[in-house]
Amino acid sequence: MTATMLKVTGLKVAYGGIQAVKGIDFEVRQGELVSLIGANGAGKTTTLKAITGIQPVAEGEIEYLGRPIRGQGAWDLVKQGLVMVPEGRGTFTRMTITENLQMGAFVRSDAEIDADIDKVFAIFPRLKERRHQLAGTMSGGEQQMLAMGRALMARPKLLLMDEPSMGLSPIMVDKIFEVVADIHARGTTILLVEQNASRALQLADRGYVMDSGEVTMSGDARALLADPRVRAAYLGE
Repeated sequence: MTATMLKVTGLKVAYGGIQAVKGIDFEVRQGELVSLIGANGAGKTTTLKAITGIQPVAEGEIEYLGRPIRGQGAWDLVKQGLVMVPEGRGTFTRMTITENLQMGAFVRSDAEIDADIDKVFAIFPRLKERRHQLAGTMSGGEQQMLAMGRALMARPKLLLMDEPSMGLSPIMVDKIFEVVADIHARGTTILLVEQNASRALQLADRGYVMDSGEVTMSGDARALLADPRVRAAYLGE
């Protein structure tokens, strides 16, 4: 049986008096691409922030590789291979592309960092062409590529991606989803948060639907994609 990499049980997260996540359960198994979909404000980003130690958890348990990680800092989790590409990219705008990638390897001390930068450049040739360019002068799509490349530099075992297609042109959206599929095919387990439900479920093995802080549906991604309720709520049908 495939091992469970991430298990979330009874997760509750609140901002002041507002309960943003209301006791959700889900899991990600080794080798899977799991999509977490839902409308804006459903609690998807808050869930990722709670998992990665950025947002305090009110109640519930989070297990990664069979061990509880609730309360651990993002720094420690990255060293354990739990890495997130944040919504909004979060690139270091006054650093070059190469320097941003080096920052992605900041927790590493091995001798293969330069080789891994070359691997990122192979996935994103546009970054290689502009490796000395300041990140802040790049387009949104290019910065998204850089954010993904920077995350790969940490050698993730589980990669969390928060709205990677947000605000991008249709052509760039195609490119980003192509790269997500490629990263997964190379063996990285992925938890993908997306408002673009159709594209996310087309890539995924399984999916979870969030609405108002709760998981309302879950199952095989193809079955969810075909479900009339999902199509009506998220695909405009």
